[in-house]
Amino acid sequence: MTDDLVISAAGLRKRYGTAQALNGFDLAVPRGSVLALLGPNGAGKTTAVEILATLRRPDAGSARIAGFDVAREPDRVRERIGLTGQHAAVDELLTGRANLVMFGRLNGLGAAAARRRADELLERFGLVGAARRRARGYSGGMRRRLDLAASLTRDPEVLFLDEPTTGLDPRSRNEVWDSVRALVGAGTTVLLSTQYLEEADRLADRVAVIDSGAVIAEGTAAQLKSRVGGDHVDVVAARADDLAAVAAAAARGGGGQPQVHTEDLRVSVAVAGSARVGVLTGIVRELDAAGLAVEDIGLRRPTLDDVFLGLTGRPGNPSAPGSPAAPAHAAGEEVPA
Repeated sequence: MTDDLVISAAGLRKRYGTAQALNGFDLAVPRGSVLALLGPNGAGKTTAVEILATLRRPDAGSARIAGFDVAREPDRVRERIGLTGQHAAVDELLTGRANLVMFGRLNGLGAAAARRRADELLERFGLVGAARRRARGYSGGMRRRLDLAASLTRDPEVLFLDEPTTGLDPRSRNEVWDSVRALVGAGTTVLLSTQYLEEADRLADRVAVIDSGAVIAEGTAAQLKSRVGGDHVDVVAARADDLAAVAAAAARGGGGQPQVHTEDLRVSVAVAGSARVGVLTGIVRELDAAGLAVEDIGLRRPTLDDVFLGLTGRPGNPSAPGSPAAPAHAAGEEVPA
């Protein structure tokens, strides 16, 4: 592993009974960056995080964190990582400060050092005012920020975030995102496992799309979006009877042949980046000249959902409900501590 790669994985495989959770999983994450591992439930995201965090052993392949092999040197790896799972691990009967002191002691800090670290983290995550309140009275966003703080008691080089905002409302999700940005700004490397397309778009320097246990595409969000084409001007007709006339006006104003989507009365005109405003303005003028009222018109840029659809033949999972369950772990399977 080169000096600037803090996470690397090659050919990881993991099976639970008949379910192949990972099937040749490869990854490389530079130091001080955020990589989002994007995919639906059951794609292998959590299994990959568990292996990289030394919670499970792979059936095949290898992985290294900060230069240390996750299978052969798990103790050295654990000294350098933090992990925030899908569900907050805080004790709801304890106060916020008591939770952080407890995690500090569990991570080997002395009593005085654990109290100092708890106070530092409460300040860092904006929880000083709630420090003496029991965690069960925290909002979802506050509880997640407390959970993030608990994972940082050892000031890790690498932080694994496994779907950290699942189930949170938009305001709480933004609070967690702000906390993650602050961590990265302070030098922490983050591997973010998520099924939220917007989360990957907002936070990640690079995005790795995982499907059926393997990475099927990787790049910046912009690079991945460019794979599915450029920008479009979309016009939604007010009435089905107007669709042909709207398409003709869009063709005149946009200088190209539009795509017509009868199912949602939408006309879409592809545009080059430098011509976006001119095409949009030209179409508006043609619609006005033809006396056509429309339901909506606007510039549409490709999303990561478009990327996932283009790569896998099915949409991504921006909101999580209805996803297939992740593979069940084999009964009685031993999980390394």
